[in-house]
Amino acid sequence: MPELPEVQALTDFLSERVTGRVVTDTELGSIAVLKTFDPPPSALVGAPVDAVRRHGKFVDLDVDGTHLVFHLARAGWLRWYDEVPRTQVRPGRSPIALRVRLDDGAGFDLTEAGTKKGLAAYVVTDPAKVPGVASLGPDPLADDFDEAALSALLQGRRTQIKGVLRDQSILAGVGNAYSDEILHAARLSPFALAAGLTPEQVGELYQALRTTLQAAVMAAEGKPAAALKDAKRAGMNVHGRTGEACPVCGDTVREVSFADSSLQYCPTCQTGGKPLADRRMSRLLR
Repeated sequence: MPELPEVQALTDFLSERVTGRVVTDTELGSIAVLKTFDPPPSALVGAPVDAVRRHGKFVDLDVDGTHLVFHLARAGWLRWYDEVPRTQVRPGRSPIALRVRLDDGAGFDLTEAGTKKGLAAYVVTDPAKVPGVASLGPDPLADDFDEAALSALLQGRRTQIKGVLRDQSILAGVGNAYSDEILHAARLSPFALAAGLTPEQVGELYQALRTTLQAAVMAAEGKPAAALKDAKRAGMNVHGRTGEACPVCGDTVREVSFADSSLQYCPTCQTGGKPLADRRMSRLLR
């Protein structure tokens, strides 16, 4: 799933190519992907793209005051064309969920692979009308998000820090992969309770949060949309590295599996050398 760094890179990629261009057509390949009906996608046609912005993991195209907002979810992606194919999108016949054509012949498709659908697109007059955008917590890379702001978010939360980092209503933009990386950099167990962190641990978590995301944003900067997934995987130290050596200490990266996801961590760096128990089978270790 694309997270804050990839979505920021994608936002910048689009901004360079679509700002000032006029939308000449929209083609819907999947009715299910469109979560709104008024205004219709045709309201974008004939209007210029004024700006492209990011809200957490959402991309927002401001088309002369009408906004195309989309969330790529787990299996969605954006396919860019310098010259959009002339063929029309046929609903239900391809992974293409939505196509946008521009006045210079370029454009993009929103695509989704697999059977579990989560890609979502909204056409609204205000991004705040998208429920997922309206409920977002603060952006961890915002200038005003400091250590005190993070400490305030953690106070009183008797929940595991891994879940807190992934909760978009608490903190916008961090998902499963980067939460693993942030906790590894902060040397914290993913099962540690948020409210139980010491001030020193909160400080280390804040530094890990900012530096991990900033480094990932820089690594993704300037890359074409098609290269962002591979760039994300290449930058991971523990996430997706089960069985490999931790690049910090050399211990074996371990995994805890859940119903539809998993987390990775280093026992030596994060849990005092103790393997974490599978939460489905036994008591959680902290």
